[in-house]
Amino acid sequence: MTSRTPAARPRKAPSPKNRAAPHTGQRASQGDLFPFDSPLVAGVRGERSLMAFPFFALAKNAWMKPLIYSTDSVLIEVRPSATGVATIYDKEIVLYIASLMAAKLEAGEQVSQDFTFTAHDLFSVTGANQSARSYGRLSEALERLQGTQIRTNIEAGGEGEEGFFSWLSEARLHYTRVKGGEKRLKAVRVRLCDWLFRAILLDRHVLDYAHAYFQLGPIERRIYEVARSGCGPGGAEGNALDLDLATFRLQVGYQNPLANFRQALRAVAGADAIPGYRLELVEQVEEAGDRPASEGEGSARRGRRANPTRVVITPHPAEPEDAGSESASESTVA
Repeated sequence: MTSRTPAARPRKAPSPKNRAAPHTGQRASQGDLFPFDSPLVAGVRGERSLMAFPFFALAKNAWMKPLIYSTDSVLIEVRPSATGVATIYDKEIVLYIASLMAAKLEAGEQVSQDFTFTAHDLFSVTGANQSARSYGRLSEALERLQGTQIRTNIEAGGEGEEGFFSWLSEARLHYTRVKGGEKRLKAVRVRLCDWLFRAILLDRHVLDYAHAYFQLGPIERRIYEVARSGCGPGGAEGNALDLDLATFRLQVGYQNPLANFRQALRAVAGADAIPGYRLELVEQVEEAGDRPASEGEGSARRGRRANPTRVVITPHPAEPEDAGSESASESTVA
């Protein structure tokens, strides 16, 4: 006998508050200082391994503990710097860089590991406001991305690596002084790590993100990424992702107890919070007569054991364009 916790009626993902600048055929310029790789002229993209596996902390504030993901085939170890592990919000910068790189490859342009962009263009894509606090958070995020240490056995571009790497091997903020001596940020310059650069350049496993991604909370972002990389369109074979609760918790990277995760998923399912996907919790209900006498009514009063639960995610048929891509397929950025 089974009971389901269904998602609520699907709702259309909201449009982003600030969209990327339209393609003008020219790159933004900054005098004779240096050319920009921004503004982004296409949609937001992400490398598939970064979607599928938990490389970032699900936190807004500093996360100071190491993160470990280990299965029979995949090992990921993430170590914090003095300012903590890079978070799911810091990942916005990595997604922006990956999107710039994918757009250049599609346009037939040469790419390198060095990227230069403006904070304004980044904020326009992610929907962040242009406040002083946002600029401060940008600086903190770059520091965590450069300081976080990652080790994984996932190969990129046909090559594996031993030892640790950082998402950004370099990260610099360029500024000028205005009247009164105040700093004014002019550009952000970064160097993408070898591992991710090879993955985008050679493997070409790049998937589009839904416009609503940047309006989601940390756990909703990770559920969306796991769904996007694990079930169609553009994901693994088949149109559904079906995992037991403990395995799904590991893949999402949720660090709190399993009971908390179950409660969080129920809230996500009830709110229909994942753009383009429907999430259900399927519980295997055990009848009282199926339990040993020690687990009867008296035992239930002392504390009932939770029913085994599976997580089922399917693309929403009513709005396939919100599943993450207008083309609804994996990009080859050829």
